[in-house]
Amino acid sequence: MFKTLIMFILYAFLWFISYLFPIDYSYYSEIVLPSFAPPTIFYIIAWTIIYLLIAFSMTSISYSYKIKDIPMSYKISLLINYLFNQSFVLFFFGLRNNFLGFISCIGTFISSLFFYQESLNLKEKSTLALRPYVLLSFFATILSLTIYLLNI
Repeated sequence: MFKTLIMFILYAFLWFISYLFPIDYSYYSEIVLPSFAPPTIFYIIAWTIIYLLIAFSMTSISYSYKIKDIPMSYKISLLINYLFNQSFVLFFFGLRNNFLGFISCIGTFISSLFFYQESLNLKEKSTLALRPYVLLSFFATILSLTIYLLNI
């Protein structure tokens, strides 16, 4: 039980790591936003929940399999998704680049579908925690495209 808790905390920490770097989040309020853009607090709450759900899913799979027995396809889809997800904060807020933020969102959404499928192949119940992630990354992609087009 203690080992599982430590794994969960480690996995959750990895997903929150991009928020440890000093970034000016005021950029979001400085750009033209579409009418359907949620307030900033929505992102804080939603992504916190999403990252905890991802950590839960990863912990569930890690608990069911030895690390060496987890297929490489799962590990690769997880890594690609992680890199796209984490790059958004750097591209959008750090570089203030709406286009790269949009590319990061597309990559996050597409790779979240692969990550979801790979998780489904290993443990169907673990994907219940990933469904909100897929939906939020889809919404973020639409929002990011709209932001890019409104701010060209």
